[in-house]
Amino acid sequence: MGVRFAFGGGREGWTRALLTAVGVGLGVALLLLTTAVPNVLSVRDAREQARADHTFSQPPRPKAADTLVVADANTTYGERDVRGRLLEPEGPKAPLPPGVDRFPAAGEMVVSPALKDLLTSSDGTLLRERLPYRIAGTIAEQGLVGSHELAYYAGAKDLAPRIDNSRVARIVAFGEKVPGQTSERMDPVLILLILVVFTVLLMPVAVFIAAAVRFGGERRDRRLAALRLVGSDSRMTRRIAAGEALGGSLLGLVLGTVFFLIGRQAAGSVEVLGTSVFPSYLNPSPALAVLVAVAVPAASVLVTLFALRGVVIEPLGVVRTAKPARRRLWWRLLLPLGGLAMLYPMVGQGRENGDFNQYLVTGGVLLLLVGVTALLPWIVEAVVARLGGGSVAWQLAVRRLQLSSGTAARMVNGIAVAVAGAIALQMLFAGVEGDYTEATGKDLRRAQMQVHLGADGGGSDAGERFRATKGVRTVTQLSMGSLSDRRKNPEQSASITVGDCAALRELATLPSCRDGDVFELTGAEYDDGASALVKPGRTLYLDPSYDEDPGREIPWTVPRRGLREAASVDGLLGFKADGLLLTPGALRKGAGGAVASTAGSAAASAPAPALDSSLGSALSSEIYLRLDRSVPDAAEYVRNTAARVDPLADAMTWTSTRESGKFTAIRQGLFVGAACVLALIGASLLVSQLEQLRERRKLLSSLVAFGTRRRTLGLSVLWQTAIPIALGLLLASVVGLTLGSVLLRMSAAKVRVDWPSVLSMTGIGAGVVLTVTLLSLPPLARLMRADGLRTE
Repeated sequence: MGVRFAFGGGREGWTRALLTAVGVGLGVALLLLTTAVPNVLSVRDAREQARADHTFSQPPRPKAADTLVVADANTTYGERDVRGRLLEPEGPKAPLPPGVDRFPAAGEMVVSPALKDLLTSSDGTLLRERLPYRIAGTIAEQGLVGSHELAYYAGAKDLAPRIDNSRVARIVAFGEKVPGQTSERMDPVLILLILVVFTVLLMPVAVFIAAAVRFGGERRDRRLAALRLVGSDSRMTRRIAAGEALGGSLLGLVLGTVFFLIGRQAAGSVEVLGTSVFPSYLNPSPALAVLVAVAVPAASVLVTLFALRGVVIEPLGVVRTAKPARRRLWWRLLLPLGGLAMLYPMVGQGRENGDFNQYLVTGGVLLLLVGVTALLPWIVEAVVARLGGGSVAWQLAVRRLQLSSGTAARMVNGIAVAVAGAIALQMLFAGVEGDYTEATGKDLRRAQMQVHLGADGGGSDAGERFRATKGVRTVTQLSMGSLSDRRKNPEQSASITVGDCAALRELATLPSCRDGDVFELTGAEYDDGASALVKPGRTLYLDPSYDEDPGREIPWTVPRRGLREAASVDGLLGFKADGLLLTPGALRKGAGGAVASTAGSAAASAPAPALDSSLGSALSSEIYLRLDRSVPDAAEYVRNTAARVDPLADAMTWTSTRESGKFTAIRQGLFVGAACVLALIGASLLVSQLEQLRERRKLLSSLVAFGTRRRTLGLSVLWQTAIPIALGLLLASVVGLTLGSVLLRMSAAKVRVDWPSVLSMTGIGAGVVLTVTLLSLPPLARLMRADGLRTE
């Protein structure tokens, strides 16, 4: 009978059912999205593993009919990463990457749809210069981890000589697992973060669903009084009310599924914080979907019965219209105190004492957040009971709140819970961020970018080409390698750094310098034994061979004169270098090449002649660049030059700190989830506000008929929202700070309040409510018309 009332009770019945269904449906859609998260993560990991193409220090494979040489050619464009691979099949059975139906020829590439759109747009002009390949096709979905991923595979030649099993490797299949490779154990504090993130994001959803099933509660209770008049007893009346709520929640399940399917399809066209998915990823776990389908209707029935526990429905009316009994405080305090009691045993545990108990963490956080929903009605009632006179708008708002403070509190419960959880999470993230952030040691005053060219890359004019690049102020080029005592399997070795005098002065304090000089570094952080190895007249070998790694074995003779000491300084490398510093002339002369020595102070300051290709191929080159920040896209010009110099060049932008990838991923997941929850909060609040206005339509029309100004009524609605939300945000701040402090103590981190985050979270919550209130003003104007007095 209750279900029939929900759908067959005329316009009043189905309007309330539809409002309830929309509110419940929004929550169900987000719950279904949450149940799809495990599948999203597993599919993304599987896609990433299926296209893995690194062998990591494994013994090199011989060339065969089924081998493929693949090289990293990743780059960055703006703030977005571009995944690039150069491919050179060595036989007819070479493995194809996932999502690619044929190998691109040299000079061609296959690209992801998002990269194709970028390259063909005006925003991709500089990137087109960096990727001088003809687009020959697109990568299918199974070869990508996200719909907005920028990725390409390009054909190449002569990659085999550069195989190092790191950036360039020979493989027989994509997705090979490296023997002995095991997954890293997750940090206990990161597990704690994940548990709290899920709890905090899902709790507001549950609160909104609970509030949605109580839409139209006052009118429903008046209808139930009529049922009592025709013979229904109190238990039957409550069952009918539960059936009515059940009908609205079942319709909400249907609408929620529709909303989810719409959102699932739309998810493929959006990117949030660099993360995108394909619609096929968003397949809810069957077990969790069934749980949602059962839990939501069951919760609607329980919430309805709980709401009616203090309402006496008699044949001649509802006792709620009399002055209600004051709410009791003691049992409301038990909820947050119980949450603190559950969390207290883990205080001081940190990451050194095993994993946190996930049941105690989840239960404790839930009880603290539920405590917000229990305490807020009491606080609103206690405060509004003491509010006095003021303007007409203020008095209308205060009187309405005094009559139905519970309804006002229910409207803002969800936003208060969300803000409390967000404040606690921000405190936790800010408190432990230092543990997952390390200094890179990079001095951004010396350089802002670094380009790694590697052996065989760059050519002799690489430095000059970077100097001619737009936006580059200074260029420092250093070539690095090692000298050993034997051609094969040496026992002793020392590092060498080759550069002109200006570059070498970035690493050491030189007494004087001209091309042809050699310096032995002193005062380094680590002694690599260069002093014992380097003897005047001794023949050493540049790039020696090992059993599994053949080298070039270039002999070099230590000069009999001119070997001087130089004090190492903490320079471009971020540490005090060791070994030898050589000018290009000294390396060529010791290797038997001709050298034209330059002299004089002018020659000492000029760039030295570049190394010839035979010596340069035994060294890896690092180029450090200072940029002109006034030039837009200076970093992009540098990356374009790097790609022209060497397609495998790795151009890196320097930063002062580096953050853990897992920590960053969890924080990005929080931001994505928070965006979805905020959207739900806004939509549900708007539905709730419209439902409240609809119930007061006759009252509003009566006030207008008696001469109340529409502006006054609009302000009264604003005050009715502002007072509860102010109290809710104040309570949320207290609970959030308490929960955040406890979580920091559990993580063994220093307790400190991140006030900017607290104020920003509170401001966002207030902003959402203000936006919803402004959006409800046009419907309010329509409800204040005289025809609202008509009664059927």
